[in-house]
Amino acid sequence: MGEVPRMKAKPAALVPLGTLIGRELRSEKVENPTIKYGQAALAKKGEDCFLVKVDCVRIPGNPATSFSVFAIFDGHNGISAAIFAKENLLNNVLSAVPQGVGREEWLQALPRALVAGFVKTDIEFQQKGETSGTTVTFVVIDGWTVTVASVGDSRCILDTLGGVVSLLTVDHRLEENAEERERVTASGGEVGRLNVFGGNEVGPLRCWPGGLCLSRSIGDTDVGEFIVPIPHVKQVKLSNAGGRLIIASDGIWDALSSDMAAQSCRGLPAELAAKVVVKEALRTRGLKDDTTCLVVDIIPFDHPILPPTPRRKQNLLSSFIFGKRTQNPANKATNKLSSVGVVEELFEEGSAMLAERLGNDFHLNSNSGLLRCAICQADQSPSDGLSVNSGPYFSPASKPWEGPFLCANCRKKKDAMEGKRATRPTVTA
Repeated sequence: MGEVPRMKAKPAALVPLGTLIGRELRSEKVENPTIKYGQAALAKKGEDCFLVKVDCVRIPGNPATSFSVFAIFDGHNGISAAIFAKENLLNNVLSAVPQGVGREEWLQALPRALVAGFVKTDIEFQQKGETSGTTVTFVVIDGWTVTVASVGDSRCILDTLGGVVSLLTVDHRLEENAEERERVTASGGEVGRLNVFGGNEVGPLRCWPGGLCLSRSIGDTDVGEFIVPIPHVKQVKLSNAGGRLIIASDGIWDALSSDMAAQSCRGLPAELAAKVVVKEALRTRGLKDDTTCLVVDIIPFDHPILPPTPRRKQNLLSSFIFGKRTQNPANKATNKLSSVGVVEELFEEGSAMLAERLGNDFHLNSNSGLLRCAICQADQSPSDGLSVNSGPYFSPASKPWEGPFLCANCRKKKDAMEGKRATRPTVTA
């Protein structure tokens, strides 16, 4: 085996804290919005969790760099995965964001950090040997910019003053998502319905082994690793007119469409709005599942409440423009405007391939010469890992040093998710 090529990197320039704070203050050309929220829930199985954290800061000690996090975790086969994700996911995401960068660089790095944080949380939970799993809808609000990462079938919608309701997440149900069915089967899973006596098939499409209806989640150690924790990520920027987010578990969305949920609570303060959405779902379908809802209003700083929104149906053309999925990586940096001019789409990607989600740059510690794993953030010597684009063997043709570095453990996780090694799970008692 040949000698591993040595990586060269420019030493990171240290920026004084005072300089960073000055940059942040000068960049605040428009007053940040006020965030108001409400939460409501009804329990059927008691497997839902939620997270509200409105006092996060990018630079310690500087409230001008504040941001908020809202998340819903819908557990299945127990609540332990939902609780673990609630307690660990935010820290895992923040640890993957480069330190000492300005706001714009922070926002640009956030989609990749969300992918790394989701995968790291899944690896850590699966090491516990428990079999539960959870969906995640994770929302970061920084000024007027909203970034949403999701796995599973919880959902986040945006209702703007133009009366347009937009979906910021993608459902990862095998029944509705043909792309995910193809990915799961290509990675070694089987997709089908339950067989009953007489050879009849019943129920929704499921993945085997395990029988899970979802193609993406955190946890689920007893299911093949082609059930991946890699989130769909969408980042948008609102105008300074603001907007309302409704984040909810599938107990809401199985009963209400996005338009129904938005219309049911327009003109109400966020705290009451969340209760009304849950009540409307209960009235429509009954309590069939855990039902959890967060309503978050992003309000102009000089307004006490979000102005009422006209009741009108979503324009199909604007829905198509806003909801268009970014397939070509070259288009990711292209800013797109919705037809009503109130939402700017900054980023969207839903690929389940880590090589397409983690970028191409290395993180090299200039003092120690160690490379930093793009997922777990552990420092490793170059001989202990590979880049995401390297082949099974070292060779000049495989170009093993293109793309971010992965330690051996995270490389194994990547290969398993892509069906490149046996994925029969082992669960300890």
